[in-house]
Amino acid sequence: MPSPSVDQSSGVRPQSLFYVVFLATIVAISGFLLGFNTAVISGVLVFLRTEFALTNTTTEVATSAILLGCLLGAAGASLVGDRFGRKKSLILAALIFVTSTLICALATSVTTFSVGRLAGGLAIGLSSVLTPVYITEIAPARNRGTLVSMNQMAIVIGILAAYLVDWALAGLSSNNWRWMVGVAAIPAVALLFGLLGVPESPRWLISHGRLDEGRKVMARLLGLNKAEGELLQLDRPAGDMQGKWSDVFAKRMRRPLTVALGLAILCQITGVNAVLYYGSLLISEHLRGQTTNTALFASVLIGCANLISTLLAMRFLDRWGRRPMLLIASGGMAISLAVLAFSFSYANAPASVILGSIMSYTAFFAFAMGPVPWVVISEIFPTSIRGRAASLATSALWTGTLLVTFTFLSMIRVLGVSGTFAVYCILSAFSFVFVLRMVPETRGRSLEEIQQSWEK
Repeated sequence: MPSPSVDQSSGVRPQSLFYVVFLATIVAISGFLLGFNTAVISGVLVFLRTEFALTNTTTEVATSAILLGCLLGAAGASLVGDRFGRKKSLILAALIFVTSTLICALATSVTTFSVGRLAGGLAIGLSSVLTPVYITEIAPARNRGTLVSMNQMAIVIGILAAYLVDWALAGLSSNNWRWMVGVAAIPAVALLFGLLGVPESPRWLISHGRLDEGRKVMARLLGLNKAEGELLQLDRPAGDMQGKWSDVFAKRMRRPLTVALGLAILCQITGVNAVLYYGSLLISEHLRGQTTNTALFASVLIGCANLISTLLAMRFLDRWGRRPMLLIASGGMAISLAVLAFSFSYANAPASVILGSIMSYTAFFAFAMGPVPWVVISEIFPTSIRGRAASLATSALWTGTLLVTFTFLSMIRVLGVSGTFAVYCILSAFSFVFVLRMVPETRGRSLEEIQQSWEK
């Protein structure tokens, strides 16, 4: 088989970083939908509990249904993404986003609402695996961390947008929650049409024997000279680049798999989604003198802290590296949660201290534990198994999210608010130790260089 080298006279347009950023922005709309659809429940629950007379258990079910869908979607993402391509699979996710949003907005029972949330979770699961993988496979090495973290930025913007929509629509009629969830149809349609114009991942094309298409796309993305070097490293039969599940669990993949699964689980079981999904209920029901409107506004402040810290993460991710930022974040989270747990143990603790601790915890999470695991998971595996390994790690991530979301109110009932956040504090401290001992630095390396480092 001929080498997949770049034809210097092919007439391919020169490399443009703007073009890469443009493509990453389009697919990152799926991240916005992830953030919006998961976080909008924070305000919706305040009104949904009244309309459908929800108990704590049915509240947890309505909140967690989307996360069960995320788990199922992530589990099947590698099968869909590796067989049909990243682009077609993301288009499927966009179609499901549109459909699920309409089901939720028109629901007449909590069961129908939960089914719509489950469907939305399927779309989120698919896109949460394939969006970072797609961006990783089109990005230049020197910009990869920043570009992949654009997805996390979109997630954070989606979360803040959900809080703002909840707050702005809280004063409408009793159907305000329908408008809250229905707004997501607008970016879902934008994602669908935007994806029609993006190219397929060049590495996926090459791995499936479509060399001419793959080298043209890669040359457009990276430039002729850089593409030449990276394509020579991919010079092997296409069949060798289509891995199997046994390859994911091979001995040489044990450490990267441990790193990916560990980061995926720890970034969730440290409790961030308890704050993002139940923040309004937590503030309105456990802080004296707080109205529904002030609780929703407090969620907006938390969302702003989340956004600002994510902006900082994008600025420093390719400068400081993945590992130092993860250490700063996990250590800061542990300290913030310790203060929060201590504050909730006193009945008259100032609301400003509690809100400040929540915002600090959220900010440290957004600085690294939010964006960096997505980056690391998408770059530490070879192309042949990247889809499968990312699917497995993302499934573990959504399992952790589901565990926290489905147990938070029950933990409060058993351990109290202070005890619950103390558990999350301990897990954050463990995350610090895990990063210190297990996570390598990948900043500035090409995907192929990272694979060679594992072999050494």
